[in-house]
Amino acid sequence: MRVLLDECVPKRVRQELPGHAVKTVVEMGWAGVKNGELLRRAAADFDCFLTVDRNLQFQQNVVGLKIAVVVVHARENDFASLRPLMRKVQTALERLKPGQVVDVKG
Repeated sequence: MRVLLDECVPKRVRQELPGHAVKTVVEMGWAGVKNGELLRRAAADFDCFLTVDRNLQFQQNVVGLKIAVVVVHARENDFASLRPLMRKVQTALERLKPGQVVDVKG
């Protein structure tokens, strides 16, 4: 699966997603792009957008886009807080469908 990490997700998360093609927003040259436009761009090249932004699903309509969103609920957005949730993220990635938003909680 092709996964795009939001700017607020540490790039070290990539190592916790073996078997997936993972890029960051910064690597794509999309730093600072607002969420609506970011999701439209990402939908052309990625299957999943991984974020810790809990408000994204209430601010953006993902239905109809050819991308799914995984929202990770961690107490902090640092690698140490996110790492224990990566097994659940892996499971979510296996079941994702375009236009779906999945919450991953600890």
